[in-house]
Amino acid sequence: MSQFYNDSIFWIEVDKIKPNPFQPRRDFDEAQLKSLSDSIRQYGVLQALVVTRKELEKGDGGIGVEYELVAGERRLRAAKLAGLVQVPVLIRTGEETDLMKLELAIIENIQREDLSPVDRARAFERLVKEFNFKHHEIGKKVGKSREYVSNTLRILSLPEYIVNALSENKITEGHTRPLMMLIDRPREQETLFKEIMFKKLNVREAESIARHIAVERARKLIDQELIDIEDQFKEKLGTRVRIEKKPARPNGHSGGEEGGRVTIDFFNKDDLRALLERIDREGQQVAYAAGTEAVAESAAPLTDEEKILAEDEPSKGEDDDSLYSVANFSI
Repeated sequence: MSQFYNDSIFWIEVDKIKPNPFQPRRDFDEAQLKSLSDSIRQYGVLQALVVTRKELEKGDGGIGVEYELVAGERRLRAAKLAGLVQVPVLIRTGEETDLMKLELAIIENIQREDLSPVDRARAFERLVKEFNFKHHEIGKKVGKSREYVSNTLRILSLPEYIVNALSENKITEGHTRPLMMLIDRPREQETLFKEIMFKKLNVREAESIARHIAVERARKLIDQELIDIEDQFKEKLGTRVRIEKKPARPNGHSGGEEGGRVTIDFFNKDDLRALLERIDREGQQVAYAAGTEAVAESAAPLTDEEKILAEDEPSKGEDDDSLYSVANFSI
């Protein structure tokens, strides 16, 4: 038995079609909608929308009909933009569940590659949270592997500012892989994100940096003091700082020499000047603190011993001759 009413296409007024509440797409590119509306204005809607039909009892006792969109929201929006009064639809028969509406909307968008990575991840998340789907079950529904579903869902574990950048096409889905490698190092993750944005790093360059950070961190785990100092540098300067010790000599000895290199990342000249000013301010604060401590120490009250010594010392301006003059003695 066919799932569509009479296997026929009907023409329905656009104003009578309600949007699908389970539509996973949140953002529709205005330029693409305009292009599609121009095409629809010239050639019409070439692919029918899919809707459900529900009869409702009116207040006056009559029967009204309500249509709810299942698939084709982009075409419906473009048709409205083109000024069409009616659009061709296929009416699905049977009782439509919320799960079925969500499934159909997701599958249609994925088949057409219309979903952004963020919208796709949110759609998968709804299937997991609201309908208790397992990752492999979602994979079967959309024709993808379990790993694909799991990796897509991991996008939502990234900070909101990174998710927003992905949604706005400021970074690509490929860039999220190296960023997720630093999921437990938020400060380094943020710095890498800024480098991707400002330096226009490609995916391979970003992955190389993320791997280098992971390797360096693992190497430094044996020296907690070095990690603590590096973290203090990052906190003071507000950027990524790397401390690299000199490699040991082939025989395992450093020859009594300890040292290495401190690398400070910056994005542009303005950022470099800001770093310099911050270092200068830190230096001034240290100098002021040292000077204040010295003044406080010199102003401290004298001890009894210091007072006796001060009384025994000659007054300022007295010389040795006047000190032992007979004029200073009396009988």
